[in-house]
Amino acid sequence: MENDIIQYIMSEALVLMPVLFIIGLLLKNTPKVSDWTIPWALLGLGIASGIMIVGDVLQGAIQGVLVTGATVLAHQLIKQSLNK
Repeated sequence: MENDIIQYIMSEALVLMPVLFIIGLLLKNTPKVSDWTIPWALLGLGIASGIMIVGDVLQGAIQGVLVTGATVLAHQLIKQSLNK
């Protein structure tokens, strides 16, 4: 499924995946940040970054959503596979 999402992400926006992944890990290790807020924070950062990278508000927002979704999906696949 992840490969299906990746085909819609512009190559310029792919750089956001490791950035969002690392930010998510940092937020997870921050005691005052609730787990349920992390995907929302990543979504906001993904959309804002997507707009800056792409330059177009609509296309940038779409790319931000796709990149954030792919990043969270990849994290969950890794986490769930390791924890079985």
